[in-house]
Amino acid sequence: MTILIFANGDMQLSDWLEPFLESATAVIVANGGTRHLGALSRIPDVLIGDLDSLGPGVQERLMDHSTVIVPFSPYKDETDLELALLYAAETYDEEIIVFGGLGGRLDQMFANILLLMHPKLRGRDISFKTRYQRIWLIEGQATFSGESGDKVSLIPLGGDVLVESTEGLRWPLQEEVLAFGPARGVSNEILNKLASVRVRSGHLLCVHTHGVWQR
Repeated sequence: MTILIFANGDMQLSDWLEPFLESATAVIVANGGTRHLGALSRIPDVLIGDLDSLGPGVQERLMDHSTVIVPFSPYKDETDLELALLYAAETYDEEIIVFGGLGGRLDQMFANILLLMHPKLRGRDISFKTRYQRIWLIEGQATFSGESGDKVSLIPLGGDVLVESTEGLRWPLQEEVLAFGPARGVSNEILNKLASVRVRSGHLLCVHTHGVWQR
């Protein structure tokens, strides 16, 4: 089971989201993320944020459907997505998946990704998802599935990363440093169905792109 968070970024809405919605323990919207669920004719379990991006009558309609509303002042230090992630981490134990966190304003997108390094979110299973990509932070070890030819990019965050080993990738790493800055870890490939990465030290952003989406 998973906790889904919908942020206010641009995203493609279609039936690819249905399996996630059907199996979710709870669906949280961060302020303007309500527009995505509205387009999908879904009611969120929780609405959180400063509520400045809601359309006319949206808050009242959600209250009628028993959505839990957690309001904040617009004069706050956190973004609405940050508040939603902290709420989810404090309230639930399940995996957290964020939709709508990567498209739109570049400043918000970069800030969203860096939330994976938030001290209060470390150790939680959190990922950002689009139709064809998944992004998450590897600290220690991670095993993930895909198809042959899927792209896997390994990007250091906040400093150099010592990679103990990789398995199932076309260009393996063994006791090697990925330096913070150079793009060496971009566009590796999955060889078969499974791949794994072991990190000895540092924080490694993993971006898995399905091969059907060629860019």
